[in-house]
Amino acid sequence: MAITVDPEPVWDQPIDVPEKWIESVDDNVAARLPEGSQVKGITPYGASYWTRTAEIQTEQADGASQSFFLKVTQNEVGKAMVSGEYESMKALHTTSPDLTPEPIAWGTFAQADHVHFFLCDFVDMTDDLPDVEASMKMLAELHAKSTSPTGKYGFHIPTLQGTVPQFTAWTESWEDFFAKSIKLVFENEERSQGSDEEVQQLCKETLSKVVPRLLRPLETGGRHIEPRLIHGDIWDGNTSTNVATSLPVIYDATCIYAHNELELAPLRPVRHRMGKQYVKAYFRNYPISPPEEDQDDRNALYCLRWDMNCSTLYPGNLRYRKMCVEVMKTLTEKYADGYEGWAKARGEEVVSR
Repeated sequence: MAITVDPEPVWDQPIDVPEKWIESVDDNVAARLPEGSQVKGITPYGASYWTRTAEIQTEQADGASQSFFLKVTQNEVGKAMVSGEYESMKALHTTSPDLTPEPIAWGTFAQADHVHFFLCDFVDMTDDLPDVEASMKMLAELHAKSTSPTGKYGFHIPTLQGTVPQFTAWTESWEDFFAKSIKLVFENEERSQGSDEEVQQLCKETLSKVVPRLLRPLETGGRHIEPRLIHGDIWDGNTSTNVATSLPVIYDATCIYAHNELELAPLRPVRHRMGKQYVKAYFRNYPISPPEEDQDDRNALYCLRWDMNCSTLYPGNLRYRKMCVEVMKTLTEKYADGYEGWAKARGEEVVSR
């Protein structure tokens, strides 16, 4: 239930959270275990750039052995990370209990009020990628079953992409929500990596031309989409196969109610092992939103948001920024006429926002 480290890491800094916090089980963590649990041990488990993670071994009141997964963070950002993950996993588990570990609690250590934790069931997982057809069928079913409690796009508390809060305020239209979301990502990336005139201009044109062109048609001309609960960070580091059930499992969620196709953004980069075959399988179970011919470019735009956030997370490493510049050049050149030019060419009424 932790980030799988890239074989060529983009970040070589030490983990901010001292290992001592997972050498024993804090009283507040122990208090959230099932009644009658006896802690038998705790061992490091998994790998993460920003947290410490561990397996807690227990003996239950009936004598059975049971393990739990613990994630430990620090300070206010860490508190937001674990509270957001808990609420995300709770929403996912409520909708699709076979797809996720059951979240148990989040809280603050008794022995250190700046240390925070997320606790959930421990799932023994394989080292293999999840089955293509089974995983995408279950993901599509999650999206189909979930509905926004407000009918709007967003989430009820902040959720983070890595250590960076994403835009979650409830918003009526998808175009408006996504524009505010990616604008925040652009601003965060500039603060992290520094100002660049070319990047600023490309970001401006992306917001003014590409976002309206690719997203406004989803909600105009008789077309319609609904906000769906998405995991928010589906890639091979956050998915696996449950050893006990042989079913796919997803974890490390950063949920929002969004256009369901946003979920597929992390499956675009060729650096990830989960790729096009998963996207194709997904669309065998959930129809492409019209205009269907825009799907691949929408995916590129959605992936731009994801990769720009990756750039934010690793200050000084311009690998992601360079990739994003090329994507923005391609999209801004292709859609220089924006939404208005597209609508007029199709004979559709131009809808202003």
